[in-house]
Amino acid sequence: MTRVYMNRWFSVAYHYINMIRENPDGEKFEFFGTHPDINHMSLVASDHPGTEPAVVGRDYVDFCVDYCRENRIDLFIPRLHMEEISRYAHLFDEIGTKVMVCRDIALLDSMVEKDKFYETVEGKGLVAIPDYRVANTAGEFKRAYEELTAAGHRVCFKPTKSEGGMGFRIIDDERDPLRELYGYVTLSTSFQQAYDTLSSVERFDNLMVMELLSGVEYSIDCVATAEGDLITAIPRRKSTGRTYLLEAVPELLEMAERIAISLRIPYAFNIQVRYSNGIPKLLEINPRMSGGLYITCLSGVNMPYLAVQALQGKAIEPPAPRFGIQAGYVEQPLIMKQPDFEIDLLAQKTR
Repeated sequence: MTRVYMNRWFSVAYHYINMIRENPDGEKFEFFGTHPDINHMSLVASDHPGTEPAVVGRDYVDFCVDYCRENRIDLFIPRLHMEEISRYAHLFDEIGTKVMVCRDIALLDSMVEKDKFYETVEGKGLVAIPDYRVANTAGEFKRAYEELTAAGHRVCFKPTKSEGGMGFRIIDDERDPLRELYGYVTLSTSFQQAYDTLSSVERFDNLMVMELLSGVEYSIDCVATAEGDLITAIPRRKSTGRTYLLEAVPELLEMAERIAISLRIPYAFNIQVRYSNGIPKLLEINPRMSGGLYITCLSGVNMPYLAVQALQGKAIEPPAPRFGIQAGYVEQPLIMKQPDFEIDLLAQKTR
């Protein structure tokens, strides 16, 4: 029985745990999970859910090391504080726990800071980069906006260090605030609103002010060996609403291969691009399983299990994904705990 620990994951960990557990080889796994909220949905599929302390840095790493030692964890699949865990990966080696993390600390740090990562890949012929500027004062923000609009771009901005869509805004000077009060929550803001807010402080955390890419967006889910050799890459196109299309786009598959050869990112990672005038431009690369990976797995490829096999050092035959699949998702209720009297009734029926 292989023991797997996942720390403070997204809710989709529920799917990934079940995919690994229901692997085609019949390999047995026991899952451990922690989160500050014991009722978090990421813990529902875990055999051993638990809470974790509100600590950061080395203190958090020490918590994870102690947890792995006490529970005799074989495989650790982290999400939170991956940079710190990577810095102290040797502590897990010492207790016999394999960690699904990129050990190239400089590369991992750059992937977290989007502007640094753009600098890392720019000029290497791997992928096109959007036109962007970095600002941490209102004056720099204004200058960046003016330069980008003068170049003919619509403009958006987001923190250089953020996850998902946190902090992302589109500058739209034609928006109607009154109409928006009666509509859906919007990601748009006017330049003046943003500028006035940013002017309220002398300096703020770095913002990436960039061209708004208006074409089709793709997430390319990838799995590689511990050495970074690409095993599989599956492009997932974002369509309308909650629908996606799994497409074998040659230029995106070639891009994934180039990135893998150059950067050597191990295990599971995700490349996000968006088209502009027929050119796919990089949004970001996440060195972990993506939030939408469970949809990509409808291709017939159990990518979480492939990543686990790679972490175990097993030889993996490249899979043959099914493409042309259109998919979506809906909410599904899950019982997290049953009343005691219902549990008693179930027990009586099994006697």
